[in-house]
Formats: sequence, structure tokens, C-alpha cells
Amino acid sequence: MPLSISYKDTIKARVERDPEFRAALFDEAIGAFLEGDTAVGKALLRDLVNSTIGFERLAEGLDKSSKSIHRMLAPSGNPRMENLFQVIHAITKNEGISFKLTSSYTKGNQRVPA
Repeated sequence: MPLSISYKDTIKARVERDPEFRAALFDEAIGAFLEGDTAVGKALLRDLVNSTIGFERLAEGLDKSSKSIHRMLAPSGNPRMENLFQVIHAITKNEGISFKLTSSYTKGNQRVPA
């Protein structure tokens, strides 16, 4: 009989024991947002919150309800930019994560018409 461990439990265990994995998960979330894949970005942030600070503690720190934070990061959630960045800031502060954004231009890239 195969052993079955849930995805959430696997991620939570890895996040708890591996700070580099936490940072990589955060990096993937930010990258997903910047590439326009908000569903993946929210899912990864949700995994991070569940595995680290928790929704209750995050909500207290942001002076919001836990339910509001859950809705924000839900698949159908549409958080305001201010709220999303508050969540991101709280995660970086709680986990000791810092990140640097670097922009570059690649010749031959086409601009999207306005």
C-alpha cells in the first residue's frame, strides 16, 4: 500500500526545516506576480503563510481579520495592491527574507501596443 502525504503537509514540513526553501518559495511567488500569474502568486503566498506566520498572527499584525486575509489570497480573491504589499512585507519581516529586483532590457523584445 503506497504511503500518501498531503501536498500541504509536505510543503509545511519543508518550509519549517529549510530557510532557503522558504526564500525560494517567496521568490517564486513574487516572480509569478510580476509575470502576471496572480493565481500562482497567491497560492504560493498562501502556502507560505500557512507554513510560517499563520493567518491569525498575520491578521493581527496587519489589523485585519483572518477571514479577510484568507479571501485576499483565495483563488478568486482580488486584493488591493496596498493589502497585497502589506502581506508581502509582513512575510519578509517575519521570515527575515530580503529580495532585490533587477530590471534589464533584451534587444529584440517587442513592446505591447497600448
